[in-house]
Amino acid sequence: MKTMMLGVLSVVILALTLSAEAHTDEYFESVQAPHGGQLRMTGPYHMELLAKDGELTVYVTDHADNVIGVDGGLAKATVETGPNRTQVHLHPVGGNILKGTGTFSLTPSTVVIVFMKLPNQDGYAARFMPLKPKGEQGEKAPSHADDAGPHHHHHSPKH
Repeated sequence: MKTMMLGVLSVVILALTLSAEAHTDEYFESVQAPHGGQLRMTGPYHMELLAKDGELTVYVTDHADNVIGVDGGLAKATVETGPNRTQVHLHPVGGNILKGTGTFSLTPSTVVIVFMKLPNQDGYAARFMPLKPKGEQGEKAPSHADDAGPHHHHHSPKH
């Protein structure tokens, strides 16, 4: 009985892991982000980046789009526009929101890499191209979900 329960538990954990990994960058490009930014999956989280010249805002949720509190977390972003690289420290401002400012400008080729470490959690990073037009098949970012197969569960983000 104990062996059977361990087997069932293993299958459930595997199924949950595979369904969570099915959120590819391509999938996120096809859905509307709750705050109008760009969505990415990293580990157990979804990050939504809103970027404008000099300001970054990141919203953090879980895979079911539930708010994840970021109080006590550490985060930074690297903004890369051509040869220019700027570090921006992101600070919790309440709820699931991280914000930071710096001296940078954005173009459609700008890449923003956000690294986040929440208390008692592993650190995670996500790669964004916040001004990339939707549907553009530019340089593909490597994704741990690339080999996860087709997306088998669908849910629309909460508004």
